Amino acid sequence: MSLKLTILGCDSAIPTINKHQTAQLLNINERFFLIDCGENTQVQLRKYELSFQRIHHVFISHLHGDHYFGLIGLITSMHLLGRKKELHIYAHSKLKEIINIQLSASNTDLNYPLFFHVLPEDSEVVLYKDDSVEISNILLNHTINCSGFIFKELKYKRKIIKEKIEEFNIPYDKIIDLKNGLDFINENGNIISNDLITSHSSPPKSYAYCSDTSFFSEIISKIRGVDLLYHEATFCHDLKERALETGHSTTKDAATIAKEANVKRLMLGHYSKRYSNLNELLLESRDVFPNTFLSKSGDTIDFNEI
Repeated sequence: MSLKLTILGCDSAIPTINKHQTAQLLNINERFFLIDCGENTQVQLRKYELSFQRIHHVFISHLHGDHYFGLIGLITSMHLLGRKKELHIYAHSKLKEIINIQLSASNTDLNYPLFFHVLPEDSEVVLYKDDSVEISNILLNHTINCSGFIFKELKYKRKIIKEKIEEFNIPYDKIIDLKNGLDFINENGNIISNDLITSHSSPPKSYAYCSDTSFFSEIISKIRGVDLLYHEATFCHDLKERALETGHSTTKDAATIAKEANVKRLMLGHYSKRYSNLNELLLESRDVFPNTFLSKSGDTIDFNEI
């Protein structure tokens, strides 16, 4: 199983030629999940040779423009390119009205089914689950309703050692039982330990995406121990008052959350345009949580290397 995250944009507020608003693409075993969709997201997908037609689920954290203004363009491009497969959008309720108005104004009747799933404003639930991943929302503390998301790979079944199948003459209909950890009883009634026939799978990985939020200690227990935490760090800590006013976090806020939650790695993002040198953000965070790094457009994080 593979889990890879590509950063499409990691800056806040106003986009520029070289700075792109928040968007990430998570690939879980060739299932593609788009997380936020700032302006220029579809161009970034093309730039990094990522097919947006393979995206079937889009998660929008909140309705500030730098997190969703690229969505109507992406939806329309999928339509113009002949998409037929359904698309699912997870967002707060007003986004459905916004998108429908945009489609109606342009007299666009999509070629494909578009489904909206409303993010709860005051509760946390499982939004999506298949045989590979479970995705839940987590409530954040911003100036409007805002959710983060937790992506958890499901526990893998044990791996079959092919050579042992022939050695112990194991019938095909017993394979599922073996993957589930059961021992094998042969025709003579002898018990063959599962450990002799199978091997452990890699531990399941987890990713927590914490979009725009003030310092919010309530999320610590919910993201505890994740392999990777993305947490906004819009400001250096000398602007902590400004951060509170605007519903954002500082470098030390993000690092403190990571430290208290005992996550493996912390990735910063949503940088204010005032910082031409992002290393000051990085160094400040590392003073609290050393295993911190900066998100950067075009970077891909392989969770097997964390």
